Amino acid sequence: MMEAARQLLKKHFGYDEFRSGQVQTIQSVLQGINTLCIMPTGGGKSICYQIPALTLQGTTLVISPLISLMKDQVDALNQAGIPATFINSSISTAEANDRMELAKQGVYKLLYIAPERLESTYFLQELRELPIPLIAVDEAHCISQWGHDFRPSYLHIRKTLDYLGGQPTILALTATATPQVSTDICHCLSIHEQNTVVTGFERKNLSFSVIKGQNREQYLMDYVKTNLHESGIIYAATRKTVDQLYAKLEKASLRVARYHAGMSEAERSREQDRFLRDEVTIMVATSAFGMGIDKSNIRYCIHFQMPKNMESYYQEAGRAGRDGLDSECILLYSSQDVQIQRFLIEQSTDPTRMSFELEKLRQMVDYCHTENCLQSFILQYFGEKEGLNCGRCGNCTDDRELIDVTTDAQKVLSCIVRMKQRFGKTFVAKVLTGSRDKKIKEFGFQVLPTYGIMSVYSVKYVSDLIEFLIAEEYIGVEHGKFPTLFVTMNGKDVLLGKKTVQRKEQRTTTLIIESDELFEELRNVRKRLAEEEKVPPFVIFSDQTLRDLCLQLPKTVEELLTVKGIGEHKQKKYGERFIEAISNYCAEHPERKSVQPMEKEVLSHPKKSVKDSHLITYEMLEKGQTIGEISKKRQLSKQTIENHLVKCSQEGLLIDWASFIPEEFEPLIEKAVQEANTNRLKPIKELLPENVTYFMIRSYFMKINE
Repeated sequence: MMEAARQLLKKHFGYDEFRSGQVQTIQSVLQGINTLCIMPTGGGKSICYQIPALTLQGTTLVISPLISLMKDQVDALNQAGIPATFINSSISTAEANDRMELAKQGVYKLLYIAPERLESTYFLQELRELPIPLIAVDEAHCISQWGHDFRPSYLHIRKTLDYLGGQPTILALTATATPQVSTDICHCLSIHEQNTVVTGFERKNLSFSVIKGQNREQYLMDYVKTNLHESGIIYAATRKTVDQLYAKLEKASLRVARYHAGMSEAERSREQDRFLRDEVTIMVATSAFGMGIDKSNIRYCIHFQMPKNMESYYQEAGRAGRDGLDSECILLYSSQDVQIQRFLIEQSTDPTRMSFELEKLRQMVDYCHTENCLQSFILQYFGEKEGLNCGRCGNCTDDRELIDVTTDAQKVLSCIVRMKQRFGKTFVAKVLTGSRDKKIKEFGFQVLPTYGIMSVYSVKYVSDLIEFLIAEEYIGVEHGKFPTLFVTMNGKDVLLGKKTVQRKEQRTTTLIIESDELFEELRNVRKRLAEEEKVPPFVIFSDQTLRDLCLQLPKTVEELLTVKGIGEHKQKKYGERFIEAISNYCAEHPERKSVQPMEKEVLSHPKKSVKDSHLITYEMLEKGQTIGEISKKRQLSKQTIENHLVKCSQEGLLIDWASFIPEEFEPLIEKAVQEANTNRLKPIKELLPENVTYFMIRSYFMKINE
């Protein structure tokens, strides 16, 4: 039976093998066992019911919470040659009746519905006339009152099962379920807990970072301009912030859309379609956007403000990189976010759940302040045992040097005290830099000993320093109509000389994925086809498929079937157009070659990214070039080149790690590792001479773990 399932996977979706967890889930479903599948966003949950739907007799019922998700998935299934439809409030009653009649005739293999439909007795009676072998409950965490997105309508699923006589097999699917929520799902849907398939929550193609103590708007603007051609979502906590960011990005002539509950349904639908169809690359939105978005080519998710809990954050951040390519998840932290989220919780939460939600908020704050591996923090939150550092997140790769800024911090703290702790960040910065703002004279602050004491710096630099001191909790913010600064107990210790303050240099933005002319040309072909078909571009082919085309450079339509994500239906439908584009490009660029068999195997492995940038670095290293030379020639930071080498090693390529460790330093590093008794880099670095770099320490660990 599984062999037939694999043939269907290849025929319709263009993949040779199932991913981790998919085999166990599909086998369980085909044996008629009620099953819970917990798999991270982008892990391939939909395949777990779409393949059984093609195998089983009858129509599989898919319960999905959002209209946009249904439409995207139905479009994708139809493009893959699989008959599917949806019934929800976006279509008329007459059209819904027509679709139900066709379903009764056996036209569709999958029927998507919203959970609210199950509240209608008439609709339930209609379902009884359908042969339904399987009910897939997507976003199953919505059924749990302990979940972060509880929806009362999901409770009607239990009644539906009883009404249908308990004949269909149940498959519940979710990406974000704590152990408590998992137990709740199993209880509500009559699933034995031993029939739970958990693949792990780690997304190996995502890198997580928390940016603190920097100007958020400037960082955001630099980032989106650096990655101008990539799709990304920027999340904000309030409608007001969404509107403000949207206006600034639009003013900068960036292709941007927005989405929040304060807009009309027609406006939201229009903006969402612009983003899905790649007419704009940036979506600025509240959490109201994205739960049902199946767009696979989102390269980054930036949270301009901290979310209220880890479930929300991981689900929202997980919308990046659904196609398996390297993508970034960045949280821009400010201490005032905590007050905003606390206010939103207090305004919208049932009093009986208040302490529960506030505890989740505290854990989110802990994530923002941890110096340990960010991915490990997330995995532990969801009940997985502590594992090795991911080697990808901002904390694992952070080798910025610490700078002592105690004296400047004391100047800022002293000024706040002398201004009676009654003013905000910008005004304090103006006093410190000796601004001639007339308000300074009105308050008489030009006579303060701290007036102009930091005149060698700009107001922006001092404001950023203040933001850093807020993030490190040396300065507190009293929130009101006009936020004011005050010195915390930690800050008083700094003023009294009991504590020193060290700050790392600010993070800079880098390219997520390097540009490739052929990839851009194939992206244009995909865009034109999508416009002809009236579907989003990612429904035609994912970015991963386009990258694989760039690597393999197929010469015939027949060769397309070796490319990931191209099944027979799409091969016949779109093959000629892509082969023509590749042939024309290769004719103009005869130096372009397909990858060697060894590289192709590494890049096409389902657990690996198809991005070949790290392999280019590896080839240059093999030719005897140093990290510094590679960095200069490729115009990439040394840190990026170093990360490439780590990635190559993880994929089985041989790296001489000893060559990066000067002979005289190795015993020092070994001793420091033993003393620190940890695999975290920072505590080890603090025990070593300054000229021992973070990369030398990482090389030591890579060497001893080979």
